[in-house]
Amino acid sequence: MIEETQPTGSAVPAVAATPAAPPHAPAAPAGPTPQIEPWLREILRCPQCRSTLSDGSGPSGQELHCTNAECRLAYRVDDGIPVLLVDESRSLAG
Repeated sequence: MIEETQPTGSAVPAVAATPAAPPHAPAAPAGPTPQIEPWLREILRCPQCRSTLSDGSGPSGQELHCTNAECRLAYRVDDGIPVLLVDESRSLAG
């Protein structure tokens, strides 16, 4: 009986190139900054020390600032939504 042998190396199938990632979305149109709802604003507290928060502004726009002189953290507000994460806050202490 005659056995046919196949080559030991196998061809790698061609992989189709993936399309390039779409460019970043354009910046939001300039306009009024969304405000935090008054009922929500009244109950928000600093997650670090539980003190009240005051309105402020920072490098990224609207922020909420802790009123505790020992804590002094600032929390950004994205599209009217406060980001109350201690790990993402910035210190106001000079």
